[in-house]
Amino acid sequence: MDRDTLNALCWASGITTHYGAREVPDATKRALLAALGVSETVSPEAAGVPDFHARPDAVCALPDWLMEAPTWGLFCQLYELRSAASWGIGDFGDLARLLRVAAEAGADFLGINPVHALFLAAPDRRSPFMPSNRRFLNPLYIAMDALPGRTPPDEAALAAVEAADLIDYPGVAALKLNGLRAVFAESPFGPDHPEAVFEAYRTEGGAALTRHALFEALSLDMVARGHEAGWRTWPEEFQSPESPAVRAFAEQNAGEVRFHVWLQWIAHRQLAAAQATAKAAGMRIGLYLDLAVGEALDGSATWSTPGLALPGVVVGAPPDVFSQDGQNWDLAALSPTTLAAEDYASLRALIKAQLDHAGALRIDHAMVLRQLFLIPEGAPASAGTHMAYPFAEMLRVVAEESRSHGSVMIGEDLGFVPDGFREAMHAANILAYRILYFEQEWGLFSRASAWPEMALACISTHDLPTLKGWWRGEDIEARRAFGLISPDYATEQETRRGEEREALVNAFIDGGQLPEGARDWEASELPPRVLAAAHRFLGQTPSRLAGVRLADLVGPEAQTNVPGTLDEHPNWRRRAPLRIEDIASVPAFEEITALMRAVRPRGQTFDQPLPGAKAPGSGHRRSGLL
Repeated sequence: MDRDTLNALCWASGITTHYGAREVPDATKRALLAALGVSETVSPEAAGVPDFHARPDAVCALPDWLMEAPTWGLFCQLYELRSAASWGIGDFGDLARLLRVAAEAGADFLGINPVHALFLAAPDRRSPFMPSNRRFLNPLYIAMDALPGRTPPDEAALAAVEAADLIDYPGVAALKLNGLRAVFAESPFGPDHPEAVFEAYRTEGGAALTRHALFEALSLDMVARGHEAGWRTWPEEFQSPESPAVRAFAEQNAGEVRFHVWLQWIAHRQLAAAQATAKAAGMRIGLYLDLAVGEALDGSATWSTPGLALPGVVVGAPPDVFSQDGQNWDLAALSPTTLAAEDYASLRALIKAQLDHAGALRIDHAMVLRQLFLIPEGAPASAGTHMAYPFAEMLRVVAEESRSHGSVMIGEDLGFVPDGFREAMHAANILAYRILYFEQEWGLFSRASAWPEMALACISTHDLPTLKGWWRGEDIEARRAFGLISPDYATEQETRRGEEREALVNAFIDGGQLPEGARDWEASELPPRVLAAAHRFLGQTPSRLAGVRLADLVGPEAQTNVPGTLDEHPNWRRRAPLRIEDIASVPAFEEITALMRAVRPRGQTFDQPLPGAKAPGSGHRRSGLL
């Protein structure tokens, strides 16, 4: 196939062939066309490539009260929580406890990391953004004190995992699975956990639930036999869920498969109970969940639903400030041709699985609804390119589920954003995602009043440092230490960070969050009043939602995840330095939550001036402010 023909097929299939003067490698173009089933003899239409040009017109739910008055909430990583009842990792019981604390502090939501199913047989595969299956839950989050039966833990093992500052995932998994198996064997049901309800859940879950449970049982068995947890290295006869060998395993291990269905049922009930706790405590949104952009290549989802993922390619990101060579996320991408052929049933089931428990949902890398950066397996990220998805149809499904559940949708729209995407999100009532560190142009931070109304405003996320870490430049040092950026580029970023600190302080002076003459940028450590000023600034934006990161108030201070690393940094392992029972009495928590209550009180209408906010144009111009 000559290049003109190759490019023409790519254009007709939604595959980007050029970035300015740089042409995408022909091998990449061929790999993406092959994944779609397109060739010289099979046109995009014949392969079932859906219409990716249609303009979306769907609208998501957005409650009237939120349009009348902006609100705020907290963010945390669920696993990092500690309580008197936890077994080495935060759990759904801890989530309910923290929801009560947050509600009492005046928050309307609590956002957490994705709680998708990971790999029980390989607990060190811990990234919540590289799940085995997004439709199901991680059983390690089951609260052991809320089961239908009780089992005493191994006290020495429990003491060891509870005392650790970093989560010992293998230790936690062994401890909790032993306890869960004991309860399942002795008392899996009870007055609050009726067996009839379990059977109804199992029936409703259908083949998807059964196959996920079967995968979990088979994965544990394979690891016990010396294989890996992921299916792509299993003996060939076990790589298909419909093979005779797998059917025989399912029959011979029916009790084990039932155990894994039971784990999902218990997790489902506990997460639902946490949301009920939030609503009973007065939260108007309650749980704010997070949907990862994709799934592991060798996990439950790709094994259970052959053909749903594009073969031979993985999801990544083009070069940016975090990684000069781009990023390979090694995630499976949903096939647009398969989705279209099934009328987007798999996407609908995926969104519904999140919204069954959530008053709000953040779609990680929301551009997935419009396009993905795809890389041939085994190739560097620099060889990748974007491929279009049927935006109008994808958005239609999301909007229908949002309205059905009455859930607010947030689209994480950071990184490479195609033209018109944010406008389409706005029209669909999907809130944008705005981070304080990034809201600047030409070295100047934007006024609070200039932030978008249809957005969630926050200081940082799990992929970024806390404000204390940002102030010190810890993120830059991490990128240099792990070889993600060159030493020269790191030095350039460090110089720029000093300028950013001054610009940020000047922005707060102009906005009235800091007094005239403040020179806090000269401090080597973040001054407490700058932390308060940053949150007052967030509260005074017109953005509908403002998120307060719990780590900024009570820790852990170190960065949750360094993008582009796996085990080089203790990603997804840090635990909170104190228990949930003690959070409300921490001075920083008391001060910042009181500030947010004052700036965004419940019931305030949007046409009233926000407390402490200056009228537009009343601030005088300073360096560091737009």
